[in-house]
Amino acid sequence: MENGVNNKLETNKDQNGVIQPLLTDLYEITMAYAYWKSGKHNEPAVFDLLFRKNPFQGEFTVFAGLEECLKFLRNFHYSSADIDYIRRVLPETTEEAFYDYLANLDTKDVTVYAIDEGMVVFPKVPLIRLEGPLSVVQILETTLLNLVNYASLVATNAARFRLAAGPDKILLEFGLRRAQGPDGGLSASRYCYIGGFDGTSNLLAGKLFGIPVKGTHAHAFVNSYNSLEELTNKELRSKDGTKTLDLAIESVKWRDKLAPILTYLPSEASAGELAAFVSYAIAFPSGFLCLVDTYDVLKSGIPNFCAVAMALNELGYRATGIRLDSGDLAYLSVRVRHMFERIATEYDIPWFCKLMIVASNDINEDTIHSLNHQEVVMPSGFFQGHSIDSFGIGTHLVTCQKQPALGCVYKLAEVNHQPRIKLSEDIDKITMPGRKDAYRLYGTDGNALVDLLLKPDEPPVAKGKRVLCRHPYQEAKRAYVIPAKVEALYKCYFKDGEICQTLPSLDEIRSRMQESLMTIRMDHKRALNPTPYKVSVTDQLYSFIHDLWLANAPIGELS
Repeated sequence: MENGVNNKLETNKDQNGVIQPLLTDLYEITMAYAYWKSGKHNEPAVFDLLFRKNPFQGEFTVFAGLEECLKFLRNFHYSSADIDYIRRVLPETTEEAFYDYLANLDTKDVTVYAIDEGMVVFPKVPLIRLEGPLSVVQILETTLLNLVNYASLVATNAARFRLAAGPDKILLEFGLRRAQGPDGGLSASRYCYIGGFDGTSNLLAGKLFGIPVKGTHAHAFVNSYNSLEELTNKELRSKDGTKTLDLAIESVKWRDKLAPILTYLPSEASAGELAAFVSYAIAFPSGFLCLVDTYDVLKSGIPNFCAVAMALNELGYRATGIRLDSGDLAYLSVRVRHMFERIATEYDIPWFCKLMIVASNDINEDTIHSLNHQEVVMPSGFFQGHSIDSFGIGTHLVTCQKQPALGCVYKLAEVNHQPRIKLSEDIDKITMPGRKDAYRLYGTDGNALVDLLLKPDEPPVAKGKRVLCRHPYQEAKRAYVIPAKVEALYKCYFKDGEICQTLPSLDEIRSRMQESLMTIRMDHKRALNPTPYKVSVTDQLYSFIHDLWLANAPIGELS
């Protein structure tokens, strides 16, 4: 709160300023003109926004970006400046009346059905269904794809990191400096939080979206100090305000005192690093977390950190922990934890053994899986895994290096009340025609069994009632399911120019994602060779698809 003004973005009201009607491909406008010219622009049409394959060689995806889609639809309008620009881009032969048509275009006749944002979703099931005048719903294509593709991809990536790390580790998004531009950085922070991360280094994302922000210091901070003599302020008042100590002198005393316990030589510890830590501790005595690998973790970084932490303890402050940004993270984390435990035992300070160990250093999903299974050789024997409490993850998270795009598509399903099908030699690219409803069917154990698509005029799927589930294209793949629970996946989110559902907060979407992911069996979520989740159609929809397929497929002739 500044000067009585709340700076947190009201996410159910405000819209990212760069998201506007001209954030689209030219061919959406050229198609709109052709529709308008031929008189087809007002024909009722249905489009599906879906994806064909789960990312990252996995078997699940997290749906994200719906809120921005809805705000875009609500605010959709071409400004006079937009119309002037389109006039310059289109051929001179374009009729002036078309620009009048665009100037008056809005989305009051568009209806949107969608799956809840944050839900785990699967290929072939439309995430969003748009119904409205052909020209209008066609123009929306590129912008909606842009808003859903990256949001869902990075949210899924974040969810995979969360699964790899486990529920108890703190995950921090550190990707702003490596993200694809400012908006990419903001989007990454927002959707990584939905995907299960606990915080971000991105201050603007914290301000706009209310995401917890975290950060300490860089190597440059440590490098900037050479000796304790550089410190102009060395004194720190105790937490209870009863005494003041020279923190530099106390830290040197503790560095010498801890040497035989931690088996290091005080002379090998960097004086400049100690000065940097003392300076940082004076600035943040209740949040003392240091980067300890500027010189040598075990011979300098940890000795200097522990010395300052013990000096702070004398003044009633508890240090927070350390960050490792290089080296063998499993080995170093175990060694550091052992050093913390020795101090805790020696001086009867139980909290010291629980100091946080944060790891960064270009970590990806495979790195975390590897760390979980490493064996560290210690004097007392083998140690399985690592002692890291938190991961700071940047490049591999926000850029989605493992797979740079989700591949959502926007396909015409119906026009003028006539179903449309797109055929292809690649069976995965054959579309499912017409309007469709979708249900998720659950077993008695609470896990999702199958997502079932059906025609809107079919009876709804009912709990406890047997239903035949068929593969959309392969005749022999079919099974009866008796669901213990049935969930309708679509809600009407936009109608008559207005959003017609209460939009959840970011934390509510994040909770929904976690709850949805819990209902998916572990074999669907595992990193290596996950089991494909079943997406099926009813017997009636199967026949409808294949009848239309045969009606539209050309018949060859041999001679």
